[in-house]
Amino acid sequence: MRTTVGIIGAGPAGLLLARLLHNAGIDSVVLESHDRAYVEQRQRAGILEQGTVDVLRAAGAGERMDREGLRHDGIELRYDRKRHRVDFPALTGGRSVMVYAQTEVCKDLIALQLKEGGPLLFEAEALAVEGADTDSPSVRFRHEGREQVLECAYVVGCDGFWGVARKAVPAELVRVFERTYPFGWLGVLADVPPSHDELVYARHDRGFALLSMRSPSVSRLYLQVPEGTDAGDWTDEEIWDELERRFETADGWRLERGPITQKSVTPMRSYVHEPMRHGRLFLAGDAAHIVPPTGAKGLNLAVGDVVTFARALTYAKETGSDALLDAYSETCLRRVWQAERFSYDMTTMLHPAPGAEPFDDRLQLARLDRIARSRAAETDLAEGYTGFPLDDGRVGPSGEGNHGPA
Repeated sequence: MRTTVGIIGAGPAGLLLARLLHNAGIDSVVLESHDRAYVEQRQRAGILEQGTVDVLRAAGAGERMDREGLRHDGIELRYDRKRHRVDFPALTGGRSVMVYAQTEVCKDLIALQLKEGGPLLFEAEALAVEGADTDSPSVRFRHEGREQVLECAYVVGCDGFWGVARKAVPAELVRVFERTYPFGWLGVLADVPPSHDELVYARHDRGFALLSMRSPSVSRLYLQVPEGTDAGDWTDEEIWDELERRFETADGWRLERGPITQKSVTPMRSYVHEPMRHGRLFLAGDAAHIVPPTGAKGLNLAVGDVVTFARALTYAKETGSDALLDAYSETCLRRVWQAERFSYDMTTMLHPAPGAEPFDDRLQLARLDRIARSRAAETDLAEGYTGFPLDDGRVGPSGEGNHGPA
C-alpha cells in the first residue's frame, strides 16, 4: 500500500489532518488500532478554542458542531466564597470557546472521511515506523490478521503518548521536559442539567473543583484528589457532598444533584518531547506533548499541530520549498510552550498542593484577586483560554511569525 501521508491514529488530530489534506488535494491513509465504536465513544476533552472552531468550520466539519455545540463567552472563577466572571469577547475582541465533546468531533470527521476521503482502516495496529530519516518512510502495521507495509512520503504520528511514532526518533536526539503533579482529577458524568450556564473553576482549601458539561442535560464535574486515588473509593453521595463544599458561595448558589453514570481519575502531568520532527516523521498531539487539563489545551494543541503540518505540506506542493516543513518543530513548539505555561499557571493557581503552607494559600488567593481586579491580568487569562495564535512558520516584515486563525 502506498500514499503521500501515512497518519497513525484516528483521534481528532489524525482525522482532522486527513480532512485538511483531502481538501488540499493530498492523499493519505489513516491507521487506527481500535474499532470505530471505541473511537466514537472514548470520553476526552470537551472545550474547543476559537481557532479550533474556525478550523473545523473551514474544513467542512462544523455543521453539527454549530447546531449542537454550546458557545461559551466566559468562565467563572470561585475562591474564598466569591464569584468572578471572565468575559471572553469583551477582553479578546470577540473570541469565545465551544463546548463540544471530542467524541462528537471524531464522529463528524469519521463520517466525512468515510464518505469523501482516503482509506481509514480501523483495527489496524501500527507496529513500527521505519526509514524515518529517508525519502521513503514506511509504517509496518497489522490489519485483518496479517502484517502489511504502508509506504509513504511522510508519516505523521497522531497516536498518543503510548504510540509507536515517537519511538522512531533516536534517543540521542531527544530532549524530554516533564512535571508530574501530586494530585489528580476525579471526574464524573451525571444525568443532570448543569447548575451554571458556563464553566466554573473553584479554588477551595479542600481542593480544586470544576463544573463543566457535555450537553444541556449532562453535567461533567471534577474534584481534585490525591495522586493514586481509586474512583471506586468515592460513593456518589460523598462526591456530591464534596462538590457542594468546594463550590459554596456567599450568595447561596445551589448545586443540582443527579444520577452519576461514570467516574474515573485522571492523573495530572506536563510533558514535552523535543524535537517534534525527525526526517520525514512528524509528531502531533499527545505523541509530542501533554498538558494538565486545567487549561483545556490538549485537543486544541493537537489541532494546531496538524494545521501547521497541512499548511507546510500544501506550501511545499505549491512552491517546491520545504521551508515550512523544516520549521515544523520550532513553529509548533512556540505555541506548545505557551500552552504549557498557561496550563501550569492555571493548575498552580487553583490546586492547593499537599503540604502547602499558609503563605502558599495566600499567594493563590492573591493571584485570583489580581485577575478579578486587573483588566490586564484578566485579559491575559482570557487570551490564553480562548487560544494562542497559530504561527505558520513564515517570517513577516517585523521579524515575527505570521499568524493564522488557529
